[in-house]
Amino acid sequence: MYLVAIAWMYVVLMMAVAEAFSPQGTVLGALVTLVLYGLLPLSIVMYLMGTPRRRAARRRAEAAEAARAPASAQPDDGGHAPAAQSVDAFMAERKES
Repeated sequence: MYLVAIAWMYVVLMMAVAEAFSPQGTVLGALVTLVLYGLLPLSIVMYLMGTPRRRAARRRAEAAEAARAPASAQPDDGGHAPAAQSVDAFMAERKES
């Protein structure tokens, strides 16, 4: 994967150099060539090609976190927080006179 990226950047760099040093070319044109033909597309492709690796790393991290979590963290295994007890259970009863 990295070999293709290095080769592509080499080709784009040579295109930018040729643009900068040609009689009709400009340095601004060389920079635009470098960014629009090289850096931008390559960054998108590298990000997309790295997706499976990031997904696998996230799954490994989640599995390690689940292995470290105590078994009593979720007693009902429902995936939700336990329900709060009613406020009435904690309030003192008032006697009427």
